[in-house]
Amino acid sequence: MGSEIKLKGDREIEVIPAIADKALRINLNKNIYGTFAEIGAGQETVRHFFRTGGSSGTIAKAMSAYDKDFSDAIYGVEDDGRYVTESRLRKMLTHETRLIEERLDREKHPDKIFFSYANTVATIDFAKQFKGHGWVGINFQVEPGEDYNEIILHIRFKENDSKLQQETLGILGVNLIYGAFYKYNDPKKLLRYLYDHLDKDQLEIDTINFSGPRFKDVDNRLMSLQLVKNGMTDAVMFGPDGKNVLPAAILYKKNILALRGSFRPVTKVNMDMYEKSLEMFLQEKKVEKENALVVFEITLSNLRSEGEIDELDFMDRAELLCSLGQTVMISNFQEYYKVVEYFSEYTKARMGLAMGVSNLIDIFDEKYYRHLSGGILEAFGKLFYRDLKVFLYPMEDENGAIINSQNLKVHPRMKELYKFFAYNGKVIDITDFDKDHLKIFSREVLKMISKGKKGWEEMLPEGIAELIKKNHLFGYDEKKLLEEQPK
Repeated sequence: MGSEIKLKGDREIEVIPAIADKALRINLNKNIYGTFAEIGAGQETVRHFFRTGGSSGTIAKAMSAYDKDFSDAIYGVEDDGRYVTESRLRKMLTHETRLIEERLDREKHPDKIFFSYANTVATIDFAKQFKGHGWVGINFQVEPGEDYNEIILHIRFKENDSKLQQETLGILGVNLIYGAFYKYNDPKKLLRYLYDHLDKDQLEIDTINFSGPRFKDVDNRLMSLQLVKNGMTDAVMFGPDGKNVLPAAILYKKNILALRGSFRPVTKVNMDMYEKSLEMFLQEKKVEKENALVVFEITLSNLRSEGEIDELDFMDRAELLCSLGQTVMISNFQEYYKVVEYFSEYTKARMGLAMGVSNLIDIFDEKYYRHLSGGILEAFGKLFYRDLKVFLYPMEDENGAIINSQNLKVHPRMKELYKFFAYNGKVIDITDFDKDHLKIFSREVLKMISKGKKGWEEMLPEGIAELIKKNHLFGYDEKKLLEEQPK
């Protein structure tokens, strides 16, 4: 055999191993040893390891507690009686990991690195109304006897056939197990490799969390951002604790109030708009306080300064919003109606959007809707067809006059359309506001921070300036400040 021919102009191509090769590589590693527990779609993942040969060196046990009573007897009963939940998956992983440690003697297996892979899944129903979804996870070691690492993710199926969904799940499972062992040092890559031999049209990953010693430096919010950035899902959410949460679980049947902004950084205006709109929202009929959720939403286009997504800048904003106790959503939706449509998948309850005057004027710009066959009318049908209200925060014009829903100017062609929504009580003015706040703009604050100017601190909510200084967020540099002070 001669050596491989390379031609001028050839590019380096990353070779993605076939699914059978991934399974075989793991099977042939004499130290990787573990269990498979799969509920719901059948034993889709472990099948690849059985098929490829050499599986006796990898599979300690494979099981599918398909019957609910068997499942409950093994893993316990869930409080909510559901089977396709994160808590079910965690119980499966904990239970199976404990068994492997109990049943396999470390003295007999000094070099083995153990893993437990599990999934709990509902594939498409017979009437094809619900596409199906599931939780998939792995507990694994990289060194014998070290603490376990964990990767847990939630998937939503997009295919319309249960057999196809089963195959998709099997491929995803192999990708996850292979990634856990051979890509744990680069979680961003590991995430991308989950789609090896799969298409975004087959599967959506909308939540992922990494934990354990090998992932101690991983910020799961950043991993969330990758999901949206890579087109794996349209929106992700994380709670005040910085942990990623499943949108479906947190939005289900809730009254949702959403504030969209760049929050770069979050200012007194943002918080005033939030507090006042929430007060008004809670006074609406059909809105219960215990069932209301406020979401601070940042759209991806808002994260692209200079065309590239600045991850550090994103983390700075996320940190500040979380410190204020807020739930944050990162989305791929440029237009507001898409946000409302997304929320509507999970709730039929009343919704509110809080925004400033310039945002509302933007919504009435036709250029955003040219791709829709029904143009702006279709978008507005989707936006206001739901039980939705806009809480409008005023702005000040260059002459110091207050602009609100009564005197704002939209494009002349849109005037009647705007009137229709305003007259029908879909746009409500926030009247109780602090006039001084109208002079605060995030971009000005940012400029002051980066140029080392004084006085930006009082434009931000309590405690935020301290956080920016302490953690050097948004390029805050104390040394530069001191150098620039007049002697």
